[in-house]
Amino acid sequence: MKIALNRLSGAFALAASLLAATALAGSAYAQESEGIVVYNAQHESLGREWIDAFTKETGIKVTMRQGSDMQFANQIIQEGDASPADVFLTENSPAMTLVDGAGLFAPIEKDTLDQVPEQYRPADGMWTGIAARTTVFAYDKTKLTEDKLPKSMLELQDPAWKGRWGAAPAGADFQAIVAALLQLKGEDATKAWLKGLKDNATPYKGNSVAMKAVNAGEVEGAIIYHYYWFGDQAKTGENSKNVGLHYFKNQDPGAFVSVSGGGVLKSTQHMKEAQAFIKYLTSKAGQAVLKDGDSYEYAVGKDAASNDKLTPLADLDAPKVEASTLDSKKVVELMTAAGLI
Repeated sequence: MKIALNRLSGAFALAASLLAATALAGSAYAQESEGIVVYNAQHESLGREWIDAFTKETGIKVTMRQGSDMQFANQIIQEGDASPADVFLTENSPAMTLVDGAGLFAPIEKDTLDQVPEQYRPADGMWTGIAARTTVFAYDKTKLTEDKLPKSMLELQDPAWKGRWGAAPAGADFQAIVAALLQLKGEDATKAWLKGLKDNATPYKGNSVAMKAVNAGEVEGAIIYHYYWFGDQAKTGENSKNVGLHYFKNQDPGAFVSVSGGGVLKSTQHMKEAQAFIKYLTSKAGQAVLKDGDSYEYAVGKDAASNDKLTPLADLDAPKVEASTLDSKKVVELMTAAGLI
């Protein structure tokens, strides 16, 4: 009888331990399923706006980790299938191409792709555009009149521009512009322009610093993205009061429109939630964050309106660039050889 009771007691103990293990596993699963992790290389404020709006609408929690385009792209490749990220957002498309080339993205759902025109997403459907920005020449209005502005970005390699302009060559923003130049004009033309950049331009750490330098009269102009000027103007304007924006247009390399990308990692354990997030970003509600917020980036969704202050995308006369084939590795190689990074 004593032996039977001991056996019964052991059975209860085993059952209890199994129930506890099941409860713990359920708890862990619930914890893991609470939301998604986003590697955000977009501007932190815009990423936060999108995430807050998405969570409010869907109830899905999002943990945002902030970093830069290539930092996260290389990290995702290193992490492989063990990456804790569910979604990757970038400022420019070369980082998306790098991850796509490593075979680490899951296909974006068709309903989501259908929300974005073909020119703002790659043909393979492994990621999609979520926003855009255009290249501009920010110039000192006190020193340059319209007739003295460069008609093409390529003119800036001429000796006549020596010491007169600036750029931020070390950044992913600028390297995306060089990648577009490489695709549009080829390696020889890109090498020549990079040599001119090395000879003629003053390097700055970031677009906003380059714009401030123009405003302060250090240089007559700088290659930047448009939204730095609009963002400063919307605040105090103190760093852009002397600055005007020159749009190259005419399908010039200097009229390049860079696409910000969003993709779902195929290793995600939360595929439904991750796909829902990308679908939201490209939806009317997600794109309205661009129109109504203070990022001043372009909306790229079908029939989505951008901020009223921006020159319409259709009026930029941008060159046709295949975002999915922008070669970031070759750009780094060329810029390193030119002594720029």
